[in-house]
Amino acid sequence: MQKITTCLWFDNNAEAAVNFYTSIFKNSKVLEVSRWGEGGPGPEGSVLTMRFQLEGQEFQALNGGPQFKFTEAISLSVDCQSQEEVDELWEKLSEGGSEDQCAWLKDRFGLSWQIVPRALPELLADPDPEKSKRVMEAMLKMKKIDIKALQEAYAG
Repeated sequence: MQKITTCLWFDNNAEAAVNFYTSIFKNSKVLEVSRWGEGGPGPEGSVLTMRFQLEGQEFQALNGGPQFKFTEAISLSVDCQSQEEVDELWEKLSEGGSEDQCAWLKDRFGLSWQIVPRALPELLADPDPEKSKRVMEAMLKMKKIDIKALQEAYAG
């Protein structure tokens, strides 16, 4: 078990969210489920918390009620190896949610994600300021990142 685990606060749909996330990422699974007992604030037998892994990273989901909502102040950033991986994750995670600028989206549960191809930070880190500037300008016009368009901007 990892020492620090991100806890995601849901109103009452943690189980649906966890099932959705673990269906998308290949190396993922539910590790533990705790349910409300008799006399708890939630319906007896309903999910209180779930521990789960996405690509080997542990998370906790909590059905905590409507007091708190997700904001962009916290997001899950996914390092993608290819355009195909970017496209697949973007399509699945944004379904029922919304697409935002520069690799950001919100899923149907309101959680923010960054779907980032590895090529993006590599191109932005180029020591030639003109190349990295062209890549940044291209990225700022995108929602889902297009690696080929970034490479074309980089090349000039």
